[in-house]
Amino acid sequence: MTIVSSRIVTIPNVLSLFRLLLIPVFLIFLLTHEYLMALITLVVSSATDFVDGFVARRFNQVSRVGQLLDPAADRLFIFSTLIGLAWGGFVPWWLTGVIIARDVLLLVLGIVLANHGFGPLPVHHLGKMGTFALLFAMPVLVLGAAFPAIDQIANPVGWAAALWGVFLYWWAGVIYALQAGRIIREPQDPPVGASDTLDS
Repeated sequence: MTIVSSRIVTIPNVLSLFRLLLIPVFLIFLLTHEYLMALITLVVSSATDFVDGFVARRFNQVSRVGQLLDPAADRLFIFSTLIGLAWGGFVPWWLTGVIIARDVLLLVLGIVLANHGFGPLPVHHLGKMGTFALLFAMPVLVLGAAFPAIDQIANPVGWAAALWGVFLYWWAGVIYALQAGRIIREPQDPPVGASDTLDS
């Protein structure tokens, strides 16, 4: 059983904060065409995402702050990276829009749940898999720009991972929406014998 603590300063939380601080660094490198440095920054950021999760579970450092900070760092990094990649012409703007739309959906769900007195939904494994695919795809796409000789390999591999990540990302989003709807409806179920005219 995972014990969730109220600690703020933990190794996973520090890594998540570090990942947030790398966002402007990556964007500066990308927009100034320093593709190798952008690639290194992106790889380091992606690595911290996996390390902080491992450390949190392995050393019982799961915290309430981390449960909010880690996915927030993931989404902000993916969002900012996609904006940078689209701006640089690596990916089309529609792909950025599709991914951002899913995060807007989760934001709306979070607000709705909070208005009904519920906390955020636990992270679904499909969402983590989608995040993994996207965090893998983005450095691969930048890899092709940093080393043009392998672009013919890196580009299709990066695109395959990106599209798979988008699919999983939205699949998880639909599951979150269904879970939120079920959670909100359950406390409002009428008692036995009550009118069912308001049932959905």
